[in-house]
Amino acid sequence: MTNTWFLIGLDDTDAPDGMCTTWLGAVLATILEKSGMKVFSSRLVRLNPTVPYKTRGNAAISLCVRGDPDYAFSIASGLVEKFAALSCENTHPGIVVGLQKPPADFYWKAVQSHCRIDEARDFLARYALRFLGYKLGRGLIGATAAVCSEFPDFTWEYLAYRHPGRLYTPRQVDAESLRLSEEQTSPHTWDTWDTDMKGPVCVPHTPDPVLFGIRGDSPFSVAHAVSMVRSEGADLARIWKTNQGTDAHLVFYAGSLLTEGISYLIRGRVHGTPKTGKGGHVIFPLKICDHQIHCMAFEPTKKFRDIVRSLRPGDEILVAGSYLKNTLNLEKMYVFSAEPYISVRAPICPACQKRMTSAGSGKGYKCRRCGNRTTNPEHIIEKRTISSGWYEVPPGARRHLSRPIVRGYVEPHPSYLPSSRKKGC
Repeated sequence: MTNTWFLIGLDDTDAPDGMCTTWLGAVLATILEKSGMKVFSSRLVRLNPTVPYKTRGNAAISLCVRGDPDYAFSIASGLVEKFAALSCENTHPGIVVGLQKPPADFYWKAVQSHCRIDEARDFLARYALRFLGYKLGRGLIGATAAVCSEFPDFTWEYLAYRHPGRLYTPRQVDAESLRLSEEQTSPHTWDTWDTDMKGPVCVPHTPDPVLFGIRGDSPFSVAHAVSMVRSEGADLARIWKTNQGTDAHLVFYAGSLLTEGISYLIRGRVHGTPKTGKGGHVIFPLKICDHQIHCMAFEPTKKFRDIVRSLRPGDEILVAGSYLKNTLNLEKMYVFSAEPYISVRAPICPACQKRMTSAGSGKGYKCRRCGNRTTNPEHIIEKRTISSGWYEVPPGARRHLSRPIVRGYVEPHPSYLPSSRKKGC
């Protein structure tokens, strides 16, 4: 089979403090191309961001190739054995080769839920030409998902990789050139610069092979942005087609029990005033039908917390985030409306101009000084600082899969609009 169309997938070759599966995929693609094969597509596939056994960004790669699949498999296995972080206890690489694209069901489960290793092996026994798992073989899950991935929506990322001799030295990437590159190419590129942090977010901090990455809506947009970046010389570069920035991980909440480790899109009403807790995290209760959950904006979301703090009881919102430890960790939200909020408090005594106090439940108010009584509270109309629309965390806190607002305004799903509310919700 020397001139055959095939797909090859890799996953779980990195470790928390180094290596990178996309780099290994780029090296593999380069070797295959130099051997005379044609690489038609390079995919960077992000999977469920909440799985507990991920290394860093939970990314797998797949290549669509014309050539010799057996040779490609032998090259891939040699690269894994040479470069994968096999000494890391949480690294369990997987390689998959198939002659046709398997059904996408496995991909959707891997990006929105949880898959088991035995599920991947059973799936591969039916659809793969060859596959190989190292150690526990957990990487077979991501490698399988990558080769059967489908992208109803997709973006692109240009990844530049460092020279091997510079891996443990500080990266030399001019921050101002990154800021200008996004300024000149936005909205066609994004997540290069974080205005809140006043710094780049596209340059890693771990000693892995990535020099920087530019994300955008086309290969031309990211390449144009890269042309403005001043940095140390790259040893290798590749433009990946990816599901990053597409919200592929979000599941529409359908009224059932929430499942730990799943990312949801949920409509509800704010059921209490947001509170700032220890560490600067902001939390509030969200009423959903006949029950409620807690939503939280963590400290790294910075100014997004101010938006959350401005919510008031009764506001109808759509929230997106991962459900972990009985809390929805917010990625973004849509505010349907922010009507003037009317609160009440004890009135001023008309006789002595002192604020009255409660006279007891259902008994109105009483002036402690003169004994004057009334049942009429003071009404305070709060001018709102937010309006209807989308709000999101800053780039530095954004998940790889979260769709940034800069990609274009997207109306919420019709079933979550107020006019389509289900009976009893």
